Amino acid sequence: MLGFIYSVVSYLAFLGTFVYFAWFSDGIGVPRTVDNAPAATLSVALAINIGLMLLFGLQHSVMARPAFKRALTRIVPERLERATYVLASSVALALLMWQWRQVDGVLWHVQNFTLASLLWAVNGLGWLGVPLCSFMIDHFDLFGLKPALNGFRKVSFQRKGFVAPLLYKYVRHPMMTSLLVGLWVTPSMTVGHLLLSLGMTAYVIIGVHFEERALARELGQAYALYQACTPKFFPIGSSPKPVLSDTLSS
Repeated sequence: MLGFIYSVVSYLAFLGTFVYFAWFSDGIGVPRTVDNAPAATLSVALAINIGLMLLFGLQHSVMARPAFKRALTRIVPERLERATYVLASSVALALLMWQWRQVDGVLWHVQNFTLASLLWAVNGLGWLGVPLCSFMIDHFDLFGLKPALNGFRKVSFQRKGFVAPLLYKYVRHPMMTSLLVGLWVTPSMTVGHLLLSLGMTAYVIIGVHFEERALARELGQAYALYQACTPKFFPIGSSPKPVLSDTLSS
């Protein structure tokens, strides 16, 4: 029971941190934002902010590696490994927002009401798309609730295998596409926001590279075919060969 409660706390921490990060990035609704943070000299601000983004990226990448997972499950039960990853990710992101330093300068600011409203609408769709896309595969598995619940119920847990439902038929990583839209599509872009967007984009590109290497090893030919037929982030440049089924067996 305690393990399941732990996974619920981890999940709620993710939800709260992610929502705050969207507002932090957009500069609305919360007291601490990317453009309303403690001041520092430019060199100090760059060093701190880049260091925070590197820490976040390293946490995400290292904890996702099979060798780290094996080591972690010697300390925590396997059913709680994913919840621990999610909780650590939330802590790393919260630390980034807490210690972020303001970097002044405006690159663009759209004053036209209609255009600004359109950009805000696309921005909102981007942030909402991250959790929505996770429901297209297995949201509660991805964020650690299902393994913990099945462990509590003493029910064996078996993942679906390789699936390509809905938006996953058109891009391989729609969650990351949504995150990029949330970061970049905005009516106001400051130097600090640009730094955050560049750092998180680098994390996405590097993280997806290693994730796909792991998926290719795990799923073999099925994933290789999917890679050949489906663009990575945006539905352009795809192969004429479609993915015909929601589920591809390896």
